[in-house]
Amino acid sequence: MTDRKDGEKQSFITEARRSQIMNAAIATLDEIGYVNASLAQIAKRAGISTALISYHFKDKNDLMDHTLMMLLEESSAYVLERTAKAGTALERLHAYISASVAYQGTRPMHNTALIEIVFHARTPENVPYYKLGDTDDDPMVALLKQILCDGQANGEFRADFNVLVMASVIQGAIGEYLANANLIAEVDLETYSAELARTFDRAIVATS
Repeated sequence: MTDRKDGEKQSFITEARRSQIMNAAIATLDEIGYVNASLAQIAKRAGISTALISYHFKDKNDLMDHTLMMLLEESSAYVLERTAKAGTALERLHAYISASVAYQGTRPMHNTALIEIVFHARTPENVPYYKLGDTDDDPMVALLKQILCDGQANGEFRADFNVLVMASVIQGAIGEYLANANLIAEVDLETYSAELARTFDRAIVATS
């Protein structure tokens, strides 16, 4: 029993330390970018030694991989939880837009870190991360496409739009808020979310 408790305590400590390091990596990426984000710079912001980072992660690539996974999991969980509470396809779409904008708008540092990793990190075969995989593997993309498909299937949404194209347009509009400093300065999160919802309502909601 004691061994089990000791093991659980050690596991908790390990996860807490790894989380601390990944959060320091996020701060470093936001401040100085991927190219300059050395383990020494990350250790400095975490208030620990570089050797301790190397104990928990094999190298910079390993740390960035885990940080990217954490960022994707956090954003997905945030949006999925809020979307699941909605009822109709239209309500789910509104919740998706609102939650996505809220997450991005209130966590600019996280979004900067994610972009830095995706556009600068490379696989051992030297392939940029942004060229990897199918977007269907992304739970956020899959959720949005499912909402649109459900709305078409039950008659809430028009049947004549391309789901993949519409999903890409919606995601692009959500991402624009964080990328446009002038927009952020002039329009608050709630107003932007509401305007997006109204815009896409006019574009996809079926009319009798």
